Amino acid sequence: MSTVEGWTAAITTPTARNPLVVDNQERNTFRVHRTAMTSEKIHRAEVERVFGHSWLYVGHESEIPEPGDFVRRNVAGRPIFMVRGAKSGNVNVFHNSCTHRGALVCRQDSGNSKVFQCFYHAWSFDSEGTLRGVPDREGYSNGLKFEELGLARVARVESYRGFVFASYDPDIVDLATWLAGAKEYIDLVIDGCGGSVEIIKGTNEYSFDANYKLLVENSADGYHANSTHDTYFKYLVSLGTDLQGGVRGQAVTLGNGHAVIEYSSPWGRPVAKWEPLFGEQAKVEIERIRTELVEKYGEERARKMCEVNRNLIIYPNLIINDIMAVTVRTMFSPAPNRVDVTAWELAPTDEVPSLRDRRLDSFLTFLGPGGFATPDDIEALESCQQGFTSGGCEWNDISRGMGRGPMANDEEQMREFWRRWQQQMGDAADLGGAR
Repeated sequence: MSTVEGWTAAITTPTARNPLVVDNQERNTFRVHRTAMTSEKIHRAEVERVFGHSWLYVGHESEIPEPGDFVRRNVAGRPIFMVRGAKSGNVNVFHNSCTHRGALVCRQDSGNSKVFQCFYHAWSFDSEGTLRGVPDREGYSNGLKFEELGLARVARVESYRGFVFASYDPDIVDLATWLAGAKEYIDLVIDGCGGSVEIIKGTNEYSFDANYKLLVENSADGYHANSTHDTYFKYLVSLGTDLQGGVRGQAVTLGNGHAVIEYSSPWGRPVAKWEPLFGEQAKVEIERIRTELVEKYGEERARKMCEVNRNLIIYPNLIINDIMAVTVRTMFSPAPNRVDVTAWELAPTDEVPSLRDRRLDSFLTFLGPGGFATPDDIEALESCQQGFTSGGCEWNDISRGMGRGPMANDEEQMREFWRRWQQQMGDAADLGGAR
């Protein structure tokens, strides 16, 4: 049995003799073998060992506020959907598969429906998953128990502060235990938004040719910002943003593979740090927000909410970037050299129109698939994936910051992810059998 942050995993995972992740604390070196991003065997194993036994983000409760509201998702390669039960009012998460012959029963990305009907043979189910309609029911004369043929629920579903997670492992620890120290940072995001948030309708969805773990690293990597995103910083300067103060912060490990970089920066935040880019009309509203946060949470906690940026990794594939906008992003590799990305924007439910407009502009301008940052990142990560095929060098070095208190442009946050990944993968992430 393997122990992680005080809890014991439900599955025995033998240790690799020649692990793909080498963590040498004495020499302050940390290496990851590149087959972790290229091997078909590794990919198949992590779908089962990592994604099959983790809590995975499905969506936010605000996306389905009314009975019958639903959203369809692909979570770790499996089609599922989340629906607000018409009778119970609960958030239900079902496998998107008819119990008759397997076809999808939810065929739209979102909407409201009392009934989900399989188009193949017209079996129908309600929002609580109960089988309601079977054409020519009399044709079944063998005593078939229709009450046992409701939609299959995903093994475990729990939520934290409105973020809904599911797990395919019925024996996994509860979500709060899994989230460990990440809960504090989710709280900062939600409380900083006044305690009531919503996912704004619409998503960014895109794919590119790299492994998802490279994007996890990149999403909380302060080291690459100046070199990779030089154009964006020049754009900010052209708009009047003073970048002289630079970026200052730290990397914090949160347990169970989760980590964060938190840092102060010259740019503004809708909650609640004004800058000239927001316009004079927004200054009064931002000052009001900050005053309310200070009154409610005290000066220091309010300062963290207003002035400190957070790039949060929630293992294995959820990123919450609380920067000039709050972006919620998931990624999954259907193949070792391919990644599918979906991103949403989170915002206070009662946000004034001017700040909402600025938030959405930042969501698209910096992190959108056609924005300043994302095309740069895609180019860099595809370049890495291509470079892996060259050979000659077998290991990535992720040692920056070892032996000191890690800063925001160090790599401790990535090391936390990789340590947990190697632990879950166990002997499947062994150099001898990975190729």
